[in-house]
Amino acid sequence: MMDAAVTERPTAATRGLANVLYEKRDGIAYVTVNRPKVLNALNTSTWADIRTAFEDARDDSAVQGVILTGAGNKAFIAGADISELAHATALDAERASRFGQEVLDIIENLGKPVVAAVNGFALGGGCETAMACTIRVAVDTAKFGQPEVTLGLVPGGGGTQRLPRLVGKGRALQLILSADMIGAQEAYRIGLVNEIVSAPDLLTRAEAILRKIASNAPVAVKLALTAVNRGLETSQEEGLLLEASYFGLCAGTEDKKEGTSAFLEKRAPQFRGR
Repeated sequence: MMDAAVTERPTAATRGLANVLYEKRDGIAYVTVNRPKVLNALNTSTWADIRTAFEDARDDSAVQGVILTGAGNKAFIAGADISELAHATALDAERASRFGQEVLDIIENLGKPVVAAVNGFALGGGCETAMACTIRVAVDTAKFGQPEVTLGLVPGGGGTQRLPRLVGKGRALQLILSADMIGAQEAYRIGLVNEIVSAPDLLTRAEAILRKIASNAPVAVKLALTAVNRGLETSQEEGLLLEASYFGLCAGTEDKKEGTSAFLEKRAPQFRGR
Protein backbone atom coordinates (compact mmCIF):
# COMPACT_ATOMS: atom_id res chain seq x y z
CA MET A 1 0.00 0.00 0.00
CA MET A 2 1.35 3.42 -0.92
CA ASP A 3 1.61 5.76 2.05
CA ALA A 4 -0.26 9.04 1.57
CA ALA A 5 1.85 10.70 4.24
CA VAL A 6 5.00 10.66 2.11
CA THR A 7 5.50 14.24 0.93
CA GLU A 8 9.24 14.94 0.96
CA ARG A 9 11.69 14.24 -1.87
CA PRO A 10 13.99 11.33 -1.01
CA THR A 11 17.42 12.61 0.01
CA ALA A 12 19.51 9.46 -0.05
CA ALA A 13 20.08 6.87 -2.76
CA THR A 14 19.63 3.19 -2.07
CA ARG A 15 21.98 2.30 -4.95
CA GLY A 16 25.46 3.55 -5.83
CA LEU A 17 24.53 5.92 -8.65
CA ALA A 18 26.70 9.00 -9.13
CA ASN A 19 24.17 11.33 -10.74
CA VAL A 20 20.80 9.99 -9.66
CA LEU A 21 19.15 9.52 -6.28
CA TYR A 22 17.14 6.32 -6.29
CA GLU A 23 14.87 5.15 -3.51
CA LYS A 24 11.97 2.72 -3.26
CA ARG A 25 9.32 3.23 -0.63
CA ASP A 26 5.76 1.97 -0.20
CA GLY A 27 5.42 0.73 -3.76
CA ILE A 28 6.88 3.86 -5.38
CA ALA A 29 10.34 4.22 -6.91
CA TYR A 30 11.70 7.76 -6.72
CA VAL A 31 14.24 8.72 -9.39
CA THR A 32 15.81 12.15 -8.84
CA VAL A 33 18.35 13.52 -11.30
CA ASN A 34 20.95 14.93 -8.93
CA ARG A 35 23.16 17.51 -10.67
CA PRO A 36 21.63 20.74 -9.34
CA LYS A 37 24.79 22.82 -9.91
CA VAL A 38 24.34 22.36 -13.68
CA LEU A 39 20.51 22.38 -13.49
CA ASN A 40 20.45 18.57 -13.73
CA ALA A 41 21.88 18.58 -17.26
CA LEU A 42 22.16 15.22 -18.98
CA ASN A 43 25.57 13.79 -19.77
CA THR A 44 26.42 10.22 -20.74
CA SER A 45 26.90 8.97 -17.18
CA THR A 46 23.60 10.54 -16.09
CA TRP A 47 21.74 8.82 -18.91
CA ALA A 48 23.35 5.55 -17.79
CA ASP A 49 22.29 6.10 -14.17
CA ILE A 50 18.71 6.87 -15.22
CA ARG A 51 18.68 3.66 -17.23
CA THR A 52 19.96 1.63 -14.28
CA ALA A 53 17.29 3.06 -11.97
CA PHE A 54 14.43 2.46 -14.36
CA GLU A 55 15.54 -1.06 -15.22
CA ASP A 56 15.56 -1.85 -11.50
CA ALA A 57 12.08 -0.33 -11.07
CA ARG A 58 10.83 -2.30 -14.07
CA ASP A 59 12.14 -5.60 -12.73
CA ASP A 60 11.02 -5.13 -9.11
CA SER A 61 7.52 -6.55 -8.70
CA ALA A 62 7.05 -4.51 -5.51
CA VAL A 63 7.31 -1.26 -7.48
CA GLN A 64 3.89 -0.15 -8.71
CA GLY A 65 4.90 3.20 -10.18
CA VAL A 66 7.75 5.68 -10.53
CA ILE A 67 8.16 9.39 -9.84
CA LEU A 68 10.88 11.14 -11.84
CA THR A 69 12.01 14.60 -10.78
CA GLY A 70 15.08 16.84 -10.49
CA ALA A 71 17.13 17.89 -7.48
CA GLY A 72 16.82 21.46 -6.27
CA ASN A 73 14.06 23.96 -6.97
CA LYS A 74 15.21 25.38 -10.31
CA ALA A 75 15.23 22.54 -12.80
CA PHE A 76 13.66 19.22 -13.64
CA ILE A 77 16.28 18.67 -16.35
CA ALA A 78 17.57 21.74 -18.18
CA GLY A 79 18.77 19.78 -21.20
CA ALA A 80 21.97 18.19 -22.45
CA ASP A 81 25.34 18.91 -20.89
CA ILE A 82 26.65 21.41 -23.45
CA SER A 83 30.24 21.08 -22.22
CA GLU A 84 30.15 17.43 -23.28
CA LEU A 85 28.15 18.03 -26.44
CA ALA A 86 30.48 20.80 -27.68
CA HIS A 87 33.30 18.28 -28.26
CA ALA A 88 31.18 15.53 -29.82
CA THR A 89 31.88 14.41 -33.37
CA ALA A 90 29.03 13.57 -35.76
CA LEU A 91 29.41 9.89 -34.89
CA ASP A 92 29.58 10.63 -31.15
CA ALA A 93 26.41 12.73 -31.37
CA GLU A 94 24.47 10.05 -33.24
CA ARG A 95 25.50 7.41 -30.72
CA ALA A 96 24.55 9.69 -27.84
CA SER A 97 21.18 10.37 -29.44
CA ARG A 98 20.45 6.67 -29.86
CA PHE A 99 21.49 5.92 -26.28
CA GLY A 100 19.24 8.64 -24.90
CA GLN A 101 16.38 7.42 -27.09
CA GLU A 102 16.86 3.88 -25.77
CA VAL A 103 16.69 5.10 -22.17
CA LEU A 104 13.50 7.06 -22.85
CA ASP A 105 11.97 4.05 -24.61
CA ILE A 106 12.53 2.08 -21.39
CA ILE A 107 10.70 4.79 -19.44
CA GLU A 108 7.83 5.00 -21.91
CA ASN A 109 7.39 1.23 -22.13
CA LEU A 110 8.11 0.38 -18.50
CA GLY A 111 4.77 -1.38 -18.08
CA LYS A 112 4.19 0.72 -14.97
CA PRO A 113 3.02 4.33 -14.70
CA VAL A 114 5.72 6.97 -14.54
CA VAL A 115 4.87 10.48 -13.32
CA ALA A 116 7.20 13.30 -14.27
CA ALA A 117 7.17 15.74 -11.36
CA VAL A 118 8.43 18.79 -13.24
CA ASN A 119 9.84 21.16 -10.64
CA GLY A 120 11.44 23.77 -12.92
CA PHE A 121 13.15 23.99 -16.32
CA ALA A 122 12.37 21.08 -18.66
CA LEU A 123 14.30 22.03 -21.78
CA GLY A 124 15.73 19.98 -24.63
CA GLY A 125 16.47 16.53 -23.26
CA GLY A 126 14.55 17.46 -20.13
CA CYS A 127 11.38 18.15 -22.09
CA GLU A 128 11.97 14.94 -24.03
CA THR A 129 12.41 12.99 -20.78
CA ALA A 130 9.16 14.39 -19.39
CA MET A 131 7.34 13.46 -22.62
CA ALA A 132 8.48 9.84 -22.28
CA CYS A 133 6.71 9.63 -18.92
CA THR A 134 3.12 8.46 -18.63
CA ILE A 135 1.84 11.64 -16.95
CA ARG A 136 3.36 15.08 -16.43
CA VAL A 137 2.61 17.18 -13.35
CA ALA A 138 4.33 20.58 -13.22
CA VAL A 139 4.79 23.39 -10.76
CA ASP A 140 3.31 26.69 -11.87
CA THR A 141 6.80 28.14 -12.48
CA ALA A 142 7.97 25.30 -14.76
CA LYS A 143 9.30 26.11 -18.24
CA PHE A 144 9.31 23.85 -21.28
CA GLY A 145 11.03 24.04 -24.65
CA GLN A 146 13.11 22.42 -27.37
CA PRO A 147 15.93 24.94 -27.96
CA GLU A 148 18.22 22.68 -30.01
CA VAL A 149 18.06 24.75 -33.21
CA THR A 150 19.76 27.63 -31.35
CA LEU A 151 22.78 25.31 -31.02
CA GLY A 152 22.73 24.22 -34.65
CA LEU A 153 21.07 20.91 -33.79
CA VAL A 154 17.71 19.16 -33.93
CA PRO A 155 16.12 17.46 -30.91
CA GLY A 156 17.86 14.13 -30.42
CA GLY A 157 15.94 12.43 -27.62
CA GLY A 158 12.63 11.92 -29.36
CA GLY A 159 11.42 15.52 -29.41
CA THR A 160 10.57 15.48 -33.11
CA GLN A 161 8.45 12.37 -32.57
CA ARG A 162 6.80 12.58 -29.15
CA LEU A 163 6.00 16.30 -29.19
CA PRO A 164 3.80 16.14 -32.34
CA ARG A 165 2.02 13.11 -30.90
CA LEU A 166 1.24 15.00 -27.70
CA VAL A 167 0.37 18.49 -28.95
CA GLY A 168 -0.15 18.13 -32.71
CA LYS A 169 2.12 18.80 -35.68
CA GLY A 170 1.59 22.54 -35.95
CA ARG A 171 2.23 23.39 -32.31
CA ALA A 172 5.18 21.00 -32.17
CA LEU A 173 6.82 22.54 -35.22
CA GLN A 174 6.34 26.04 -33.83
CA LEU A 175 8.06 25.09 -30.58
CA ILE A 176 10.88 23.18 -32.27
CA LEU A 177 11.60 25.68 -35.05
CA SER A 178 11.25 28.84 -32.94
CA ALA A 179 13.03 27.36 -29.89
CA ASP A 180 10.53 29.32 -27.79
CA MET A 181 10.27 28.51 -24.10
CA ILE A 182 6.72 28.24 -22.73
CA GLY A 183 5.37 28.36 -19.20
CA ALA A 184 3.35 25.76 -17.35
CA GLN A 185 -0.02 27.33 -18.19
CA GLU A 186 0.68 27.27 -21.93
CA ALA A 187 2.07 23.74 -21.67
CA TYR A 188 -1.17 22.72 -19.96
CA ARG A 189 -3.29 24.49 -22.58
CA ILE A 190 -1.69 22.63 -25.48
CA GLY A 191 -1.71 19.24 -23.73
CA LEU A 192 1.96 18.92 -22.91
CA VAL A 193 1.23 18.94 -19.16
CA ASN A 194 -1.55 17.02 -17.42
CA GLU A 195 -1.78 19.12 -14.26
CA ILE A 196 -0.29 22.21 -12.63
CA VAL A 197 0.26 22.35 -8.88
CA SER A 198 2.07 24.56 -6.39
CA ALA A 199 5.64 23.54 -5.57
CA PRO A 200 4.88 22.21 -2.05
CA ASP A 201 2.21 19.92 -3.50
CA LEU A 202 4.21 18.49 -6.39
CA LEU A 203 5.34 15.15 -4.94
CA THR A 204 2.14 14.74 -2.94
CA ARG A 205 0.08 15.02 -6.10
CA ALA A 206 2.38 12.68 -8.05
CA GLU A 207 2.07 10.10 -5.29
CA ALA A 208 -1.72 10.47 -5.22
CA ILE A 209 -1.91 9.77 -8.96
CA LEU A 210 0.17 6.62 -8.56
CA ARG A 211 -1.88 5.45 -5.56
CA LYS A 212 -5.07 5.83 -7.59
CA ILE A 213 -3.64 3.83 -10.49
CA ALA A 214 -2.27 1.20 -8.08
CA SER A 215 -5.78 0.57 -6.75
CA ASN A 216 -6.73 -0.89 -10.14
CA ALA A 217 -5.91 -4.29 -11.65
CA PRO A 218 -2.15 -4.41 -12.35
CA VAL A 219 -2.38 -6.61 -15.45
CA ALA A 220 -5.06 -4.39 -16.95
CA VAL A 221 -3.00 -1.26 -16.21
CA LYS A 222 0.06 -2.75 -17.90
CA LEU A 223 -1.86 -3.88 -20.97
CA ALA A 224 -3.70 -0.55 -21.25
CA LEU A 225 -0.35 1.26 -21.25
CA THR A 226 0.98 -1.11 -23.90
CA ALA A 227 -2.14 -0.83 -26.04
CA VAL A 228 -1.93 2.96 -26.15
CA ASN A 229 1.82 3.07 -26.82
CA ARG A 230 1.80 0.37 -29.48
CA GLY A 231 -1.46 1.54 -30.98
CA LEU A 232 -0.04 4.99 -31.67
CA GLU A 233 2.60 3.37 -33.88
CA THR A 234 0.06 1.51 -36.05
CA SER A 235 -3.09 2.19 -38.02
CA GLN A 236 -6.37 2.50 -36.12
CA GLU A 237 -7.49 -0.84 -37.57
CA GLU A 238 -4.38 -2.59 -36.26
CA GLY A 239 -4.70 -0.77 -32.95
CA LEU A 240 -8.28 -1.99 -32.53
CA LEU A 241 -7.18 -5.58 -33.16
CA LEU A 242 -4.50 -5.16 -30.51
CA GLU A 243 -7.06 -3.72 -28.09
CA ALA A 244 -9.42 -6.66 -28.64
CA SER A 245 -6.56 -9.10 -28.04
CA TYR A 246 -5.65 -7.43 -24.75
CA PHE A 247 -9.32 -7.26 -23.75
CA GLY A 248 -9.45 -11.03 -24.21
CA LEU A 249 -6.25 -11.55 -22.23
CA CYS A 250 -7.63 -9.51 -19.34
CA ALA A 251 -10.88 -11.48 -19.40
CA GLY A 252 -8.93 -14.63 -18.60
CA THR A 253 -7.26 -13.24 -15.48
CA GLU A 254 -8.09 -13.77 -11.84
CA ASP A 255 -8.24 -9.99 -11.48
CA LYS A 256 -11.13 -9.84 -13.95
CA LYS A 257 -13.03 -12.43 -11.91
CA GLU A 258 -12.33 -10.48 -8.74
CA GLY A 259 -13.22 -7.12 -10.29
CA THR A 260 -16.56 -8.24 -11.70
CA SER A 261 -17.44 -10.15 -8.53
CA ALA A 262 -16.61 -7.16 -6.36
CA PHE A 263 -18.76 -4.91 -8.54
CA LEU A 264 -21.75 -7.26 -8.32
CA GLU A 265 -21.26 -7.76 -4.60
CA LYS A 266 -20.87 -3.99 -4.02
CA ARG A 267 -17.47 -4.26 -2.32
CA ALA A 268 -13.95 -3.03 -3.01
CA PRO A 269 -11.92 -5.42 -5.18
CA GLN A 270 -8.74 -7.06 -3.93
CA PHE A 271 -6.53 -7.41 -7.00
CA ARG A 272 -3.51 -9.71 -6.99
CA GLY A 273 -1.98 -8.96 -10.37
CA ARG A 274 -2.75 -12.27 -11.99
